[in-house]
Amino acid sequence: MATADDVRRIALSLPKAVEKLAWGMPTFRVDGGGRVFASLDDDDQSMGVRCPKEERTELIAAEPEKFFLRPGHDDNYAWLRVRLSALDDEDELTAILHDAWRQAAPRRLLADHPNLGAAPPA
Repeated sequence: MATADDVRRIALSLPKAVEKLAWGMPTFRVDGGGRVFASLDDDDQSMGVRCPKEERTELIAAEPEKFFLRPGHDDNYAWLRVRLSALDDEDELTAILHDAWRQAAPRRLLADHPNLGAAPPA
């Protein structure tokens, strides 16, 4: 089972990632641009991650025990909630955080780290 400490360790291992307290919760941002890519919810049992709006419905439908939205809060944002206890393993947590980081990172930083979190060749 993934924990808040796992989220923090993996998130802060990403290039230019910093932690900043906002809205009473730890948020993880790409330094320089300040774009949030993940946050821990106040219960440390779930996290929010940057996720394209068009992908959220499919993820929630496929694995509702794992992915959800906080009604009234996440509706208008490219954001998705993840229950940490439902993650299969640390590799899945890492993949989710890497994907969220890629969505928040500026192009130049992405260009400097082209293989970060990319799926292995088939």
